[in-house]
Amino acid sequence: MNDLSDAQRQRALLSVLISNFLMWAGFFMVVPLISVHYVDGLGWAAAGIGLVLAVRQLVQQGFSLIGGVLGDRFGARGMILLGLLVRALGFGAMAFADNYALLMASAALAAFGGALFEAPKSAAVAALTQPRDRQRFYAALGVSSNLGMSLGPLVGSLLLGVGFANVALVSAACYVLSCGLVATMLPPVRISSGTVGTRSGMQLVLRDRPFLLFIALLTGYWFMWVQLSLSFPLAAKELSGAASAVSLVFAVNSGLALLLQVPVTRVAERFLRPLQSLCLGMLLMSAGLGGVALSHSLAALVACVVLFSLGALLASPSQQTLTADLAKPEAMGAFFGVAALSLAVGGSLGNYAGGALHDLGSRSGLPALPWLASALIGVVSAAALYARFGRAARSAPERPTHQKV
Repeated sequence: MNDLSDAQRQRALLSVLISNFLMWAGFFMVVPLISVHYVDGLGWAAAGIGLVLAVRQLVQQGFSLIGGVLGDRFGARGMILLGLLVRALGFGAMAFADNYALLMASAALAAFGGALFEAPKSAAVAALTQPRDRQRFYAALGVSSNLGMSLGPLVGSLLLGVGFANVALVSAACYVLSCGLVATMLPPVRISSGTVGTRSGMQLVLRDRPFLLFIALLTGYWFMWVQLSLSFPLAAKELSGAASAVSLVFAVNSGLALLLQVPVTRVAERFLRPLQSLCLGMLLMSAGLGGVALSHSLAALVACVVLFSLGALLASPSQQTLTADLAKPEAMGAFFGVAALSLAVGGSLGNYAGGALHDLGSRSGLPALPWLASALIGVVSAAALYARFGRAARSAPERPTHQKV
């Protein structure tokens, strides 16, 4: 679809990697500190701030479909640039949010910006990468994401000492810088072959039953994935009695991702197909979750986090690769927009059910309940994915020898 030289593709993919780091750093620079500033610092109600964060996720994931179909219609580059500018305005406005209405509006605006660029960015990566190199690039993308996720909160915490407004403004500057990078280095990437209207693109997705089934079954992966930021921190606090132990969970996960994401992906590419990597990764994640039910010390919990994180290293680039492979080139934006709904549904269910099962387990004297339930959902989802798509993976021809990106 895109008549680009290898050098142009390399330059475009480099811009995606760098801008992806800036996006994640800017996001995690401000979002985790919203509750710190408004609840701990200003004494606002925690429930109200929780609603702000819930609306933010719902708007971004729920409206990603709009960004996808508009990307098909008008091109990925323009939608990415527009989305980055809208998010920069949202986080910039947060610097002046001294009342609840303005805070909610700025968070929703930032989320809508993410909805505009998320699906076009994913579709652009799929259009720029060759199938033989796609999984490896997604692994590199994961490294840049985790690097931004690690450094963003550190920079935000330092800036918080001189005022939350500075945190929000520097976060917005990250998106402005990313916008400039995309404008100068990313060519006008076509993510649909031919002229596809919004309605015809959606019809194409809705008629693709294998893709819809894959996205539906992938909600089990996202259900487990969100437990890293919900259930694991709760367990760390309960087992250690110290809130500082929560940071250990994220440090272990981020450290493993930075050190092992690319090596693990390279090894997996040699011996496993993407679907096999996804299912094996989901089973390891399930084992990590289920193991917490037997953990009675912080060391045992850390071992479960390691197992969970190793599974995520296998599953994350594989699920992105499979989504790209299953998406039709006629309307990749629409396909990736629908794919984002998997995170919206699975993540929302995971957050709600994880918290509800934790409370139910505590009241009924069954603390293992949330962990065993989450593990079961992961095992069932992995088994269903392999049962439905495994035959196609086994009968597919061998992939060509991998070349360096």
